[in-house]
Amino acid sequence: MRRINGTALIIAALVVTVGALAFPVWSYADRSGTGQANLNASTVATQWGPLSAADRDLLVKVRLAGLWELPAGQQAVERAPSQAIRDAGDHLIVGHTDLDRRARDVAAKLGVELPNQPTEQQQGWLRELSAASGKEYERKFANLLRNAHGKVFAVIAQVRHTTRNALIRQLASDSNQTVLDHITMLEATGMVDFDAIANEAANGASASPSGPPAPDGNLPPSPPPAQPSGDISVTSRPSPAAPGTVNTDRPEVPSGG
Repeated sequence: MRRINGTALIIAALVVTVGALAFPVWSYADRSGTGQANLNASTVATQWGPLSAADRDLLVKVRLAGLWELPAGQQAVERAPSQAIRDAGDHLIVGHTDLDRRARDVAAKLGVELPNQPTEQQQGWLRELSAASGKEYERKFANLLRNAHGKVFAVIAQVRHTTRNALIRQLASDSNQTVLDHITMLEATGMVDFDAIANEAANGASASPSGPPAPDGNLPPSPPPAQPSGDISVTSRPSPAAPGTVNTDRPEVPSGG
């Protein structure tokens, strides 16, 4: 009888232990603070698909970019001594005038409130540019604008990847093309400090870099090309333009539509 009671106690203890271990797994989807719970809490339904906090943040970032980068571009056209900087400024004016219209149209449809002035940091960048002149002005212009575009480029890519909203997806695609065009023009000035950009990014990184080992001075064997096997007919063409160029041509969206 004692042996039976002892066995029963052991079985009961095992059941309680397994239940305690399994409970967090069963209830995880309902716990607050998880990624899924946070996504659901910040998302609202629209006729174009769910609208998340990240989606709304992209709308705000696109609007803010235009509020400081467009006047920065206009200042460059009016003040820059070199044609390359003036050309970059021209692209900033045209690109952000167009992108701001698209962002305001999407925001109006989705009911998202947008800011009407740049952030304090962005206003500080404009003041910094206004206080500079000559070559110092051009270096500041090229690097402030290139750094800002590079950072928002990553945000656009992430939202384009994850959004479930059709309007935000299209805006991200449009923004991607415009930002890449601006990055290309800013780099074409020859004044971008790529070492400074890389060092800033490295200082903010939390993970160790990964990839193949560093070259040892010997040329590795050339890999075979990636190509279809057999005889196959295709009709599309590669998306990228010639090296060093970016094609940003796309249909105009009618005002208000």
